[in-house]
Amino acid sequence: MDKKEEKQFVEQCVKKVLDGGEVTRQEAKVLSEVDLELLSEGADRIRKHYQKDAFDMCGILSLKGGQCSEDCAFCPQSTRSKAERNYIKLRTPQEILEDAKRRDAQGVCHYCMVSSGHHLSDREIDALCEAVRLLREQTKLMICVSGGLLQESQLKRLKEAGLMRIHNNLETSPQFFATLCTTHTYQDKLNTIQAAKKVGLELCCGGLFGMGESMDDRIDLAFELKKVQPDTVPINMLDPVAGIPLEDQKVLTEEEVRRIIALFKYILPHAWIRLAAGRDYLQDTGLKCFQSGCNAAITGDLLNLVGTSVEEDMQSVQDLGYEFCRQS
Repeated sequence: MDKKEEKQFVEQCVKKVLDGGEVTRQEAKVLSEVDLELLSEGADRIRKHYQKDAFDMCGILSLKGGQCSEDCAFCPQSTRSKAERNYIKLRTPQEILEDAKRRDAQGVCHYCMVSSGHHLSDREIDALCEAVRLLREQTKLMICVSGGLLQESQLKRLKEAGLMRIHNNLETSPQFFATLCTTHTYQDKLNTIQAAKKVGLELCCGGLFGMGESMDDRIDLAFELKKVQPDTVPINMLDPVAGIPLEDQKVLTEEEVRRIIALFKYILPHAWIRLAAGRDYLQDTGLKCFQSGCNAAITGDLLNLVGTSVEEDMQSVQDLGYEFCRQS
């Protein structure tokens, strides 16, 4: 297509989505190849139509870290990795509360506690439930947990303690995921996601990009996500640290990240597209992404490499005309 035809095609797709329709897989494939600025401008119109100028900023805390039983090729903590690891024992409820209060005072909207490992034990769930109750009582934060392949009974207990959202990424397409991990399956992830939705938890579910996947894999992931209807979709970029099986992968460019974000917005217009891991690789920490259909982000320690504080990060987003979501 020439530039005029591309513009007409993008406009047709945008109008279709704004009118409540859905882009097809074939249309998504064509969109993945059109001019980036046309694609991004259309995605931002879709974002503004469905979420107005609201922005969701999330702070994260590593709840537990170290050697993991899983063999995911992309993770420094997996059994296949020779990378250096940070060993973190399960944080106490008071330690979590102290960090959460700091994030709350900074004005972030969501707070996610992230654990390594296949799943949390029932004893660990007990401690986490206590932490969730404390956070709900003493902060305005909307609470999320990333705890691996949790069971429905565990998710129910967390929901009863006040948890609002569960995080569990599908990572990539089903066919490509099978080449990256052998210790759990795509269906294992879907089982946890379905259990979380069954007990009434919101869902944070997205992917990791730059692992050598094709554009078809990325589109397939978007349509897999469409089936489970996540509330928010984190877009993560692989950090090819020394020692992991994927250490030779090239870091995605800003243009590639913007294209992924914009394309996902056409396919998942009702979801909040969240810029997550890898923001520090982007020269502007993602500001152009926030004009390409993205209206949520992770903020905090991941920005230390570029010397940006949470307050500076949030001010930059506000300067683009966004308003932060806060629980009343």
